[in-house]
Amino acid sequence: MRVIVAATNEQVGVMRLDEAIRRARSMGLDLVEIAPNAQPPVCRIVDFGKFRYDLSKQEKEKKHTAGKVKEIKFRVNIDAHDYLTKIRHAEDFLDKGNKVKVQLQFRGREMAHKELGLQVVQRVRDDLSGMAHVDMEPKLVGRAIGMTLSPLPANKRHRKFSKHGEILEPEPKHDDHDPADADDAEAN
Repeated sequence: MRVIVAATNEQVGVMRLDEAIRRARSMGLDLVEIAPNAQPPVCRIVDFGKFRYDLSKQEKEKKHTAGKVKEIKFRVNIDAHDYLTKIRHAEDFLDKGNKVKVQLQFRGREMAHKELGLQVVQRVRDDLSGMAHVDMEPKLVGRAIGMTLSPLPANKRHRKFSKHGEILEPEPKHDDHDPADADDAEAN
């Protein structure tokens, strides 16, 4: 097998397994197989604990770079069906671990009623509360309101809307009794 000393990146050369292990132990390090399918197989003389630490660090860096920012644009006078479609897309993005930037744009006279735009953005925040937390609160910038959402940890996420538009959360049941029903029950 081909042996490399990791500290100096020096190639020791091709040697038998027992010689490579003896050499690693004499340095107070471990022999780790790096490329088992190569001809001859490649091994490194390294501190195994440090080697594992470096591998876990690389894995964490890979996970962090995977997240992207997806943007979803809303309008003040958005139709209910269009709203549900955009919310379902936002849930999909959050479910994949992406951040979502919510943008609500005003046109023309819509600027006179900024509170209507804020209501739409608040509704988006409430509907996505099971999937994400707010990174940047809704903020008016020029002719638009922007808000950024980050996904919750995977085990804490729960979708509110299905792929087909149905609401997955049950409606809260009211315990209020209708007086007319009570009168009908007593009459029977």
